[in-house]
Amino acid sequence: MTSHLLKVPDMSCSHCEARVTAILEEMKVPRFSVNLSEKTVTVETDDLKRVIDALDDGGYEAEEI
Repeated sequence: MTSHLLKVPDMSCSHCEARVTAILEEMKVPRFSVNLSEKTVTVETDDLKRVIDALDDGGYEAEEI
């Protein structure tokens, strides 16, 4: 698995943080961390497109930085 750092600019409150966490948990991403103050998410995955698409579908545009 590869670690990726994503920027999620629309993640602005604790509700957003909880929703992003729920999306990643639903996807069964084995390791991830959400940093609300930096508006970033670190994920370990071999299918980054799937993660980005799921976040986008959940209303949180994400891009690798």
